[in-house]
Amino acid sequence: MFDSIDDWLIIAVVAGILFYGSSKIPQLAHSLGRSVGEFKKGRIEVEKEIKADQAAQASGPSTPAR
Repeated sequence: MFDSIDDWLIIAVVAGILFYGSSKIPQLAHSLGRSVGEFKKGRIEVEKEIKADQAAQASGPSTPAR
């Protein structure tokens, strides 16, 4: 009966409207959008740090080997 992901998505939207009411849905979507944006910013920051560390290691060790 519910073979497609689209069916489940429709059910989730209807359930969300029933539980949260139509006035809370835009607020929920706004919060979700901000959360996704912050997650992406954090991921980009971590990737930059990793690339900087890899570049520093490739240029040579900072302390002499024993």
